[in-house]
Amino acid sequence: MTPHLPFPHDRIAVVSITRHGIAVAGHVVTALPGARLFAPEKFAAEAHAAAPGAASCYAGKTAEQIPILFSNFDGIVAIVSLGAMVRLVAPHLGRKESDPGVVVIDEAGRFVIPMLSGHLGGANALAGQIAHALDATVVLTTASDARQTLAVDLLGRELGWTFEASHDEIVRASAAVVNDEPVALVQESGSDDWWRGHANGRSGPLPANLQRFARLEDVDIARFGAVLWISHRPLPAALAAPLAGKRVIYRPSGAHCG
Repeated sequence: MTPHLPFPHDRIAVVSITRHGIAVAGHVVTALPGARLFAPEKFAAEAHAAAPGAASCYAGKTAEQIPILFSNFDGIVAIVSLGAMVRLVAPHLGRKESDPGVVVIDEAGRFVIPMLSGHLGGANALAGQIAHALDATVVLTTASDARQTLAVDLLGRELGWTFEASHDEIVRASAAVVNDEPVALVQESGSDDWWRGHANGRSGPLPANLQRFARLEDVDIARFGAVLWISHRPLPAALAAPLAGKRVIYRPSGAHCG
């Protein structure tokens, strides 16, 4: 299954700072038509040869380019060492809801590593697409992907669903899922064919700690570490307090809950 990117290819910047890395970057740009290659001015000839019509070369330090890339692109692919990229982006980190997805590739093009904003920023999906194109190995370190369980902040994303939850509620629900706590999954509306395409594809069964319900009122809320509710309707007033801090509400596309 081809990973679903939350942004178009023309919102992707590919960065390389070495001659050999630029060759890998050229393959990435070819695989992501619309992406743009950024390289130091001293490698201008190599950059334009690797990505004809899609290369931009800069003078000065690569560190000076990072805030510009953060502001203008949703995805950044760097053929740079992981440690070096950590140092380059560290001063510019904001929130995972707004930071771009950052992916690192080694110079041999063997490993593709989502480094920042793997879920909401789309780095995991971008890494998967690149790894498929380069015949490389994608290295996923997010717990839900490593264990092939449910990613709370991605449920229904491929179907256009949105979710309503605070940052703390997402963190609590995600922890409950990956730590095998009992989690109630209540689906009252929307397509029920979401698991197969979830988080770039799941082939196994639903995690055993997820218990499915057809109505929110059927859930004994105290028994569960989190409640994931897929529905068009407003949250019943009587359940607002019991669910506070432990619920994530998903709205299938076309939902009206006013």
